[in-house]
Amino acid sequence: MTNRLPYILIGLALVLMAVYSSVFIVNQRQQAIVVRFGQIKDVKTEPGLYFKLPFAFMDADRVQYVEKQALRFDLDNIRVQVSGGKFYEVDAFVVYKIADARRFRETVSGDRASAESRLRTRLDASLRRVYGLRGFESALSEERASMMREVRSDLKTDAESLGLNIEDVRIQRTDLTQEVSQQTFERMKAERLAEAELIRARGNEKGQTRRAVADRQVVEFVAEAQRDSEILRGEGEAERTSVFADAFARDPKFFEFYRSMTAYEQAIGSPDTTLVLSPDSEFFRYFNSSDGAPNPSSTQPAAGN
Repeated sequence: MTNRLPYILIGLALVLMAVYSSVFIVNQRQQAIVVRFGQIKDVKTEPGLYFKLPFAFMDADRVQYVEKQALRFDLDNIRVQVSGGKFYEVDAFVVYKIADARRFRETVSGDRASAESRLRTRLDASLRRVYGLRGFESALSEERASMMREVRSDLKTDAESLGLNIEDVRIQRTDLTQEVSQQTFERMKAERLAEAELIRARGNEKGQTRRAVADRQVVEFVAEAQRDSEILRGEGEAERTSVFADAFARDPKFFEFYRSMTAYEQAIGSPDTTLVLSPDSEFFRYFNSSDGAPNPSSTQPAAGN
């Protein structure tokens, strides 16, 4: 019995190894492809414990796991040309699932890198086509959603041939290339400068118009003021003449005296004035009388006249 114990242990180990190698587990995030002699024997899509032939020697019952959840790959810095002829850089990504694990194994041997490489090439071509039919503004407008649906439709057939299902296609970024960005900047700068010049010209025009209106109003106001002042001055002169006439009519002698005094003030009021006149001159007729009456000698004509 003692001599048989090692053989029993070896047998148990072989049995355990056979059981272990014939069992495989599929979790909720995986699918399992059972391959026997290079041919797909079965595909397990539900999570659980499964059995296969033990010992995958001679290429018998090998299990290949592929993802069941949504997967994603990105395509960055794609240079596309829009309908206007300019070039832009686009970033996009694709969300997909392995819907048919059997076909996925048959077409790309279950290799994600190979499948994504094919989709990436198709995505590149689709983006170029979609952008080439539109202008740059379309990617920034409501048409962006329809562009993504169109790209998704382009990828659908190729994806299904690989056993994949396209869940979503998104355009992350659409930017100007460096040379187009510089050209756009220069164009926008020129447009803003032209707009500024136009606004400045309009401002100058309005300023000149308002200054002209103001100058005209000033001339009109001054003319009206001068007119009113001349009218008032005329009215004042008329009233002054009327007052003088009334005063002369009331007392002619006093008015004559007043006019003589005004003449004296205007004639000799300045210290620099010098008069050379005869004492008997009519101008001095009120100087030779203490009572202010005219000098009779100055009012009578000279003898012999």
